[in-house]
Amino acid sequence: MNAINTIAIVGAGGLGAAYGSALWLIRPDTVRFLADGERLERLNRDGVVVNDRHFAIPAFHPTKAPTPDLVIVTVKYHQLGEAIELIRPCAGPQTLILSLLNGIDSEEILGEVFGAERVIHGMSLGIDAVRHGNRITCANYGTVYFGRPTNEPPTPEIVAIQKLFDECGIAWNTPPDMLRTLWWKFMINVGINQVSAVLDLTYRGFKSNPHARALMEAAMREVIALAKAQNIDLGDEDIQKWYGVIERLAPDGKTSMHQDVEQKRKTEVEMLAGKVMEIGARLSIPTPVNAVLFDLLRARETEYLQA
Repeated sequence: MNAINTIAIVGAGGLGAAYGSALWLIRPDTVRFLADGERLERLNRDGVVVNDRHFAIPAFHPTKAPTPDLVIVTVKYHQLGEAIELIRPCAGPQTLILSLLNGIDSEEILGEVFGAERVIHGMSLGIDAVRHGNRITCANYGTVYFGRPTNEPPTPEIVAIQKLFDECGIAWNTPPDMLRTLWWKFMINVGINQVSAVLDLTYRGFKSNPHARALMEAAMREVIALAKAQNIDLGDEDIQKWYGVIERLAPDGKTSMHQDVEQKRKTEVEMLAGKVMEIGARLSIPTPVNAVLFDLLRARETEYLQA
């Protein structure tokens, strides 16, 4: 693949709107959202507002959308099944699918449907987007990490996405070992996303509150134990590396799970603590911290989702 000429985004939340607007500024004729039903009508009526600037990024029903060269998936984990059904009608045999979902298995799920060779592993780190309806504020756009499981050297389609992101001012990194990088992000999310939601803390709290940091690290170390048992090289130094990222985040920024709980939305706890518990049970490795976080978050969810 020489170039990415058509781009479809599935998911118009914080990530989708932030990166969609960055792409649209440079490539307005090549970027669109995929949506259906009321969401399709709302996006075409209201667009998205990023840092007080309105972006009229067009939304297409998948049966009427041009075949994209690249689909960027930015939905919540529990919406992945819906996203797959949106992608099916418009994806062509050469369409690439870049998953920016949290977790460690969305690429495998997408690969089972569309073929592993078409799915690009990905994640976003350091973005601090906060969403209220269609309005997103974002002080830091972070870095998109993406690639094949191993990238020595990057394949032509990875180079094409690198060139696209360079053109549109999106910071990127293609690690030699993408699977290890995904586990590092999983470790981060298991720690800060869940603890911030339980304790109602912004990033400022994790810069100053030693008890919050201790709880976050305890949840992260359970992920490190699971990773090591599967020959994935994570360690305490990766926690310290994360603290360097926190220092660059807006102090009043909030994790996506913290925002979900505040706005009484379904969280991704099954994909975080739930997945840690599942892998731990399979490997006979105890995960008591994540078991407690799971029950705390499901208890909160149950109250407001059933209200």
